[in-house]
Amino acid sequence: MVFGQETKKPNILYILVDQWRAQALGYAGDKNAITPNLDKLASESINLKNAISGTAVCTPHRASLMTGQYPLSNGMFMNDVLLDTNATTMSKVFSKAGYNTGYVGKWHLDGHGRNSFIPPTRQQGFQYWKALECTHNYNNSDYYVGNSKRKLTWEGYDVIAQTEDVCAYLKNQAAQENPFLMFISIGSPHDPYQSAPEKYRKLYENKDFEVNPNVPSDKIEKVKKDLLGYYSHITAIDECIGKMWQTLKDLGIDENTIIVFSSDHGDLLGAHGAWNKQQPYEESIRVPFLIHYPKLLGKKPKTLATLLNSPDIMPTLLGLAKIKIPNSVEGLDFSGVLKGTRKDKVTQALIACYQPFGQWDRQRGGKEYRGVYTGKYTYTRDLNGPWLLFDNEKDPFQMNNLVGKPEFAILQNDLEERLKSELQKRKDKFEPGIEYIKKWNYVVDDTETVPYLKINYEGKPIVE
Repeated sequence: MVFGQETKKPNILYILVDQWRAQALGYAGDKNAITPNLDKLASESINLKNAISGTAVCTPHRASLMTGQYPLSNGMFMNDVLLDTNATTMSKVFSKAGYNTGYVGKWHLDGHGRNSFIPPTRQQGFQYWKALECTHNYNNSDYYVGNSKRKLTWEGYDVIAQTEDVCAYLKNQAAQENPFLMFISIGSPHDPYQSAPEKYRKLYENKDFEVNPNVPSDKIEKVKKDLLGYYSHITAIDECIGKMWQTLKDLGIDENTIIVFSSDHGDLLGAHGAWNKQQPYEESIRVPFLIHYPKLLGKKPKTLATLLNSPDIMPTLLGLAKIKIPNSVEGLDFSGVLKGTRKDKVTQALIACYQPFGQWDRQRGGKEYRGVYTGKYTYTRDLNGPWLLFDNEKDPFQMNNLVGKPEFAILQNDLEERLKSELQKRKDKFEPGIEYIKKWNYVVDDTETVPYLKINYEGKPIVE
């Protein structure tokens, strides 16, 4: 045991993956997935089975994670926009409380182009920094270090190289007096699906994939091909998570380290004939969320139905670390619920698409919506009125829309009132997305999407 480990505040290792849906894990019952390390971690962790990404897109979730705020408060309701450099963020709060802070991997909160240098003034208080705004070229993945404008490239498949870097960071921090907050933000299993190392692809080459019944018959063959790549990324990440966990054990700091494993959103992967995210279906909004903290929460596995939303993560971690939660935070502190000292009274969580764009723009059927998720039910309305209502227990693949059916009128009215209550809390008038774009002065193209600019160090667009 390193001197001081028994009394110092908990370390935090936050493992954030991109587009990993909650169902795609062995411990969640997925027979396709080969995830032995995460299955083992789940056997010693709290599993929040109803954790959701309230706005199921990269930037909105990450901004809510960092600020504890909803997208209409921090302005981060769509991809590729800048998080206010004056924002009160998780890294700044933990740093002020004496933590060493680090971030490795995908950032996606800078809004200055996906390949641009992010200066320390826009790194939101992280002290150790090896990151890039966004790339999904996992075998030729660039990054910048600290305040250096020199672009570097991770060696080989980036999650493996990033894991090695994080393990080195953990070894260095184990001897430090201060606790640490380390984020590793992994770009996969987000598409492109077929780019994991051959070692992992071979594990799935002869697998007879189970395909969910909500995938249309004409999409099944494409889904099977995509699943092979998707799960190959997943198993590679799982192996890397095992290495980081083992490093914590070898260093003797596992007991006093909070390990979080979660995703920024899910992936439809052919469900309802769609791919990627944004839409209010299970595969898109529900995310894995494991929290492992032996010293305080024990090692016995526990599955909770807690409705953890993206803005709730920051205050919950602050609560576990016994650090004061800033007034700017809108999310809820569930640390008492996790410890079993407080009853969980939350009965619904807000889900929303404030502005459809990109892979689900209006030409592809994208539209604004607001809704509530209760675990058992998912209810959403668009600008024209009630849109979707599913009983997730009786209809887990959400193939029977109950909206407008007389026998469910009482239920629909109840969920509508719950939604109105959530919107009132957020002071959300549910306006067309373009109104929010105007309010925040964002520049969009003809699909109402922020262009993925490449910008040089002087802030001028690069013409290619």
